[in-house]
Amino acid sequence: MRASRFNAGFARAWLAAGFVFLYLPIVALIVFSFNDSPVPNVWRGFTLRWYAQLAGDEEIIRGLWLSLQIAFLTASGAVVLGTLAAFALVKYRRFGGRTLFTAMVNAPLVMPEVVVGLSLLLMLVSVQRALGYPERGLMTIWFGHLLLGVAYATVVIQSRLKDLNPQLEEAAMDLGARPAQVFWLVTLPMIAQSLISAWLLTFTISLDDVVISAFLSGPGATTMPLVIFSRARLGLNPSVNAVATIIVVVVATGVVLASWLIARAERRRELEMAAATRG
Repeated sequence: MRASRFNAGFARAWLAAGFVFLYLPIVALIVFSFNDSPVPNVWRGFTLRWYAQLAGDEEIIRGLWLSLQIAFLTASGAVVLGTLAAFALVKYRRFGGRTLFTAMVNAPLVMPEVVVGLSLLLMLVSVQRALGYPERGLMTIWFGHLLLGVAYATVVIQSRLKDLNPQLEEAAMDLGARPAQVFWLVTLPMIAQSLISAWLLTFTISLDDVVISAFLSGPGATTMPLVIFSRARLGLNPSVNAVATIIVVVVATGVVLASWLIARAERRRELEMAAATRG
């Protein structure tokens, strides 16, 4: 009995230590964003002036707007392409080049971002010399982020597709639904939660990417992480803490809201299935 209590307490202690290790730096960043001292690690009093200065910091605002644009386009494109890739891998077990296709989809997950960024840069430079397009900027950064985002989206959506009951789709086809109707009316609603999860995941990955953005950015197209990274090399500025705090709050709010919506939809689906079973 004592041994089991000790093991349970030891496990809880390690879990608490893990959470502290992960989240204490974020909490410290939020606290020091209200520090009146220009020295980041010296507390001199509470202030909101660093947040007020953000309104006039055009470099940060431009970088944040560009990052949000790229993240939105990346998440939306990754969900669409990831859904198609996952559907092909799960529903069609045998087709020519399936092994190669699987390897290419999963390659960005294990490939160092430096290699991915450098290879994309060389390819896009060659294309630009041959065709005169595209110029390095929003479009090229989006290409790089989309390549990485599709791999993550495919894994998330594929895991959900594997858990679906194929009898539901077969029943819909027996009732006269065409394959396209089965996908839109049966399959897509059942994997909606994984689509939301994949969208949020790829949005976050794109929003904080530095390596690929550094290779593919051009003059006048500097994302917010690159702005923060360039400033951090010259010495931390409390305004960086302020913009990071805003992003943490916005992302955390979005994740909590999405989790609540997903949980509510799951409970509703379970109640509907239970009612259909009783009926």
